[in-house]
Amino acid sequence: MISFAQLRGSAEEQAARLPPLLAQAEHLAGTVLLGEHGRRRAGMGDDFWQYRPVQPGDSTRMIDWRRSAKTGSQFVRQREWQVAQSVMLWVDQAASMGFSSDKALPSKGDRARLLTLALAILLIRGGERVGLTGTLLPPRRGEGQILRLTEMMLRDEGGDYGSPEARAMLPHARALFVSDFMGDFDSFEAALTKAADRGVLGVCLQVLDPAEESFPFKGRAIFESMGQTLSHETKKADDLKARYLERLAERKERLRGLCRLTGWHYGTHHTGESAQSALLWLHRALERRT
Repeated sequence: MISFAQLRGSAEEQAARLPPLLAQAEHLAGTVLLGEHGRRRAGMGDDFWQYRPVQPGDSTRMIDWRRSAKTGSQFVRQREWQVAQSVMLWVDQAASMGFSSDKALPSKGDRARLLTLALAILLIRGGERVGLTGTLLPPRRGEGQILRLTEMMLRDEGGDYGSPEARAMLPHARALFVSDFMGDFDSFEAALTKAADRGVLGVCLQVLDPAEESFPFKGRAIFESMGQTLSHETKKADDLKARYLERLAERKERLRGLCRLTGWHYGTHHTGESAQSALLWLHRALERRT
């Protein structure tokens, strides 16, 4: 049974980690200018969005006659869609995400948490409901949800590799899975298929360390999984490079094909690249319908 001192020490450690992650995510989100409401869609609402030409089936009551009179063509005045969208997040927090090939680089897990939390901040402040997949933290609005998300993202998972949580996926919601996707492929396939069956569309972002893309190892080497449950020693690491890169390319292609089949978007991000660019891509990919 854990002692009070151990519990307090663990709580203080978690509390010390929370502000830096949240501060970094707040800063990253602040660098992305999305306007008052980044996820603009046509529909019922009070705020003007845009004019568009009249289309077959439009009622004459929808025509803005003042705007149409200026050009001689008929235009419809569209308002911004203001119904909140539910967005569900899964961030791989298994041991493999703790890898970093260089002290100057963040671990895959740190970058994944940063991007996901920054995206959550943008979405929540844009009026969306955001939560985690599964049943522990359903989608909600408000600043309090940002703190809850931060706390949950700092909880490490057991095992070498993570699997997406696909329970309690809300029908027709949006979702984001962030992982290195190095684990059991069947679990990824089952989660995305289940989500697609419920009308959920989303994004899979594969986060990798630069060394995992280039395989710079030579000579004698011992390869161990981050959880230290797998180990392989070789005297000629160079001989493994071609085979490894081929396997990695195959895994990427399978993920890309699975996303294409389920209507999801697939992207890759390396921890040595710009987090801001990745956040912009994520937000736009989550917005796209097809």
